[in-house]
Amino acid sequence: MNTTTNLRNRLKTLCAVSLATAALTGIATNSVLADETCLSPYAPKITGQEDFVYIWTLGVEGLGDEQDKLVTVDARPKSKTYGKVINALSVGGRNEAHHSGVTDDRQYLWAGGLDTNKLFVFDIHTDPAKPALTNTITDFVAKSGGVVGPHTTYALPGRMIMTGLSNNKDNGGRTGLVEYTNDGKYIDTHWMPTDSDLGGAVKTGKYADGYGYDLRVMPRHNVMFTSSFTGWSNYMMDFGKMLADPEAMKRFGNTVVQWDLHTKQPKKIFDVPGAPLEIRCAWNEKHDYCFTSTALTSKIWLIHKDKKGEWQTKEVADIGEPAKIPLPVDISISSDDKLLWVNTFMDGMTRAFNISDPFKPKQVYEHKIGAQVNMVSSSWDGKRVYFTSSLLANWDKKGKDNEQFFKAYGWNGKQLKEKIAIDFTKEKLGRPHQMVFGAYSLYGKDKGKK
Repeated sequence: MNTTTNLRNRLKTLCAVSLATAALTGIATNSVLADETCLSPYAPKITGQEDFVYIWTLGVEGLGDEQDKLVTVDARPKSKTYGKVINALSVGGRNEAHHSGVTDDRQYLWAGGLDTNKLFVFDIHTDPAKPALTNTITDFVAKSGGVVGPHTTYALPGRMIMTGLSNNKDNGGRTGLVEYTNDGKYIDTHWMPTDSDLGGAVKTGKYADGYGYDLRVMPRHNVMFTSSFTGWSNYMMDFGKMLADPEAMKRFGNTVVQWDLHTKQPKKIFDVPGAPLEIRCAWNEKHDYCFTSTALTSKIWLIHKDKKGEWQTKEVADIGEPAKIPLPVDISISSDDKLLWVNTFMDGMTRAFNISDPFKPKQVYEHKIGAQVNMVSSSWDGKRVYFTSSLLANWDKKGKDNEQFFKAYGWNGKQLKEKIAIDFTKEKLGRPHQMVFGAYSLYGKDKGKK
């Protein structure tokens, strides 16, 4: 209770100062799927230069066609349209476009709407420069048994598994995992463990909140991890209203759950207080660990195996100055497991942490991307880093700080150098949220060389 009250008071103070300076009225605690190094290990990787970046974008009332859309940007350095928007495919209405993910054959991109609960399936292989909408799933809530807010869409062999953020009974954080075949047929729902129904899991701390957010797997360990955020009643609420509601401020997740990957049974529930969001796992087969960051407490947490072979969680680093509540959002791990990019929404910064020793991450670089920043996506070769700005329609900053952009940078190991900057408001496209890469080479095509 005291922790929640103190956090709420600090947020109120920060918000009041920002309003006084005509800066912001929103915070961020959202982010997730995007870059090559955060994709499912079952999905093919683009190990060289990506040809395109697909950006799942929120429609804005009074701007352009006002619809959510999948925006395609040309990322080929030698192309005449390099750094330009070459396609924008609207899907109808505003659904609170949020995250997307590729299937295990990387031929299709699944994208979700947190408000309408629609799932949009795009063909990205027939013509990678011009994705086509091939399926819209509208019965997600009914089929799943009441899961609301499809978030992470993640590839497993022959199927997609996705996290929910909420439910249709009380619009709170209680939620589940939902599986579909690649061709869009519902398979099963796995509810997150709670105090009243642990589902066979062992509760290791105080919490078993049943909340969900992100998901990652490590097949070599037959393990899956999920994190936790908040429900529909919070993420669709105006930020100022939520901030003033003591009950709403209590409704944030504090857990990471370990699952059996094959059976989808929860095994252990860990206390990770402060809304743990994205999970990113090491790629080296000898590295038995993942990272997550907590939005409300500004910490990096390590999920690791101990000497007995049991999974544990541990707070290992601060992000910025936690007392100032920078609000870390998206994170991205390098393919060599040496660097972790961490974005913080409030100050618009990205920070690079050296994670060569995963128990002692050290910040080695920082750069201001804009007035606000959310998603970060890094290329497999580590030479390019991409950023977008939007969190949630009701949580983005207001006024002049409501910058809506897509930016690409080169990374030489020491500093970022801007290569592309697209103003999505000026282009009347909307609020850019999450990114996935595309390439002709994945499908045996040679157009990318022209």
